[in-house]
Formats: sequence, C-alpha cells, structure tokens
Amino acid sequence: MLTVGISNEIEKEVTKENTALAIGSGMLEVFATPAMTAMMEEACMKSVQGEMEDGWGTVGTGLNIGHLSATPVGMKVRCVSKLVEVDGRRLVFDVQAFDESGLVGQGTHERFMIQNDKFFEKAQKKLG
Repeated sequence: MLTVGISNEIEKEVTKENTALAIGSGMLEVFATPAMTAMMEEACMKSVQGEMEDGWGTVGTGLNIGHLSATPVGMKVRCVSKLVEVDGRRLVFDVQAFDESGLVGQGTHERFMIQNDKFFEKAQKKLG
C-alpha cells in the first residue's frame, strides 16, 4: 500500500551525453533540463514500484519543475523524491536535484497508477 512519505534518492554523473548540447535543448555542455526531469521521474517511479501489485506501474502525467542552476560535465547530480499526496490512483511527489555545490532543481511531479497491460494495449490501438 502506498503511503505519504515514501522517498527515494538516485545519483548520476553529468556526461557529454546528457548535456543540453547533446540532447538538443541548448547550446552548452551543461546538464540538460530534460535529463534532470527524466532523473526526477525515475526517482519517483522507482520509489513506489516495489509497492505496486504485480502487473501495475505508474506513468508520469505532470511536471512543475524549476531548473535553478547549471551543472558542468564531471559533477554528480543527486535527485531526491518524496511522495506527498495519494489521491486514489493519483500520486504527487516533491522532487529536488542537487549537484556537489547545492540545489539545482526542484518542483513537483504527478504520476498515475496504471495496469500495465491495459495501458499498453490502449496505446497500441492508436496504430490502427
């Protein structure tokens, strides 16, 4: 059962592959905002996945994130997530990202619990 307070922490190194220049979201070799938000989603998803029944998962449905400071290649980024609201199948997380100098991103992330097979089947129907 999912309860408020579930948390998780993951860490990654900033490499040339996850920079704004490589991803196409900017012109500089600094940690890309899309890479940071993906990391935040990953931390949230992994925090609750072990609590889900077999065949169930979560999908991201909303982000309200601020990227506050640039992180250069070679530094590590640590993302911390905390489940702050459970409303039926809707989950809301507070998320923060830190590099070795301090806070670089923060905000909220919303996810919904889904039955994996049903969700995938519905998506596949779009192919005709």
